[in-house]
Amino acid sequence: MKLTDAIVGWHSEIADIRRDIHAHPELAYEENRTSDLVAQKLESWGIPVQKGLGKTGVVGTIHGTTQNGPALGLRADMDALPMQELNTFEHASRNPGKMHACGHDGHTAMLLAAARYLAEHRDFNGTVYVIFQPAEEGFKGAKAMIDDGLFERFPMQAVFGMHNWPGMPVGSFGVRAGPMMASSNTFEIRLEGKGAHGGMPHLGTDPVMAAVQLAQTLQTIVSRNINPLDPAVLSVTQIHTGSADNVIPNDAVLRGTVRTLTEEILDLIEQRMAEATEHTAQALNCKAEFHFERKYPPTINHEAEAAFCAQVMKSIVGSEKVQDNVRPSMGAEDFAFMVKALPGAYVWIGNGDGDHRSLGHGAGPCMLHNGSYDFNDELIPLGATYWVELARQWLAAQAA
Repeated sequence: MKLTDAIVGWHSEIADIRRDIHAHPELAYEENRTSDLVAQKLESWGIPVQKGLGKTGVVGTIHGTTQNGPALGLRADMDALPMQELNTFEHASRNPGKMHACGHDGHTAMLLAAARYLAEHRDFNGTVYVIFQPAEEGFKGAKAMIDDGLFERFPMQAVFGMHNWPGMPVGSFGVRAGPMMASSNTFEIRLEGKGAHGGMPHLGTDPVMAAVQLAQTLQTIVSRNINPLDPAVLSVTQIHTGSADNVIPNDAVLRGTVRTLTEEILDLIEQRMAEATEHTAQALNCKAEFHFERKYPPTINHEAEAAFCAQVMKSIVGSEKVQDNVRPSMGAEDFAFMVKALPGAYVWIGNGDGDHRSLGHGAGPCMLHNGSYDFNDELIPLGATYWVELARQWLAAQAA
């Protein structure tokens, strides 16, 4: 493994920053303390900073030997999740009901370390923009930064992202061309019937049975309309109805999520859901309202950029530690908006299986969105080295 010596030397200092961020988690568009900390660190290293993109986003500009030439963006997310931390070690969350359970604290720390090195050495031709993004967890922070003019105010030819991945060994990476992570979509279906006494169902129209039948029908959309070789998920996760044992209620509500790796399959699923809702409700004499929200598109890596990332990874850890056709995840990521706007790629860095956690961790596994999760600080030198080498090698390739 070829780590950058200077970054290795800063390991403890950057880990302290990461743990400070972990102890003070902030939710989407509330990352004021975090963004102030990021901006202060960047400015202390001589990096000009622009704050306020996407409300609480931060962008630092690092010029190399010349301000002319190519430019790329490196992106990290900053927000935490609205969940209670189960860990009790010293850097556990001090904000009840808020937790860095997805490693965004570590993503921020790795990019800060890389930014410091790039600013101190500037041994590249062109410009590196370090992008610290708010509101990844369901609130479209990437889109908010783009809508605020991210790519116009900081013109770049490519953009790259990285996420820690529990279960993947420390010292390894994963990437693939094409779909890397799924789209994220939610639905709500309201069924209106006619309430009646539970002992006299013939005097009403039962929305409960309509909800039950519709939930079962929805499960056939993936199994009977989608090619079995094309990943897709449709999950009914909520059914709300009724208030008494002997009363048939007036209405019922179903909610859930849909995940796909292509927008073509998503189009088909949404269409079939609308049709199934309409016809099931009609058959059972109910009225229906169908609402479908497309939140995040699939994260689709560009082929050339994914291959370039794999090449850089292999130069650091060796070919045997890089999965360059890793299996995609049905989780979602709003970096999808960035790679829809510009060429780029999103990669995973192995976070291990949880053995790194200090005494006082929770009883659960060290998995994303789990109350016992903690980012592995051992990743900081490797992740930061990857960012530095990606920037240097990509800029050199553009100038060749």
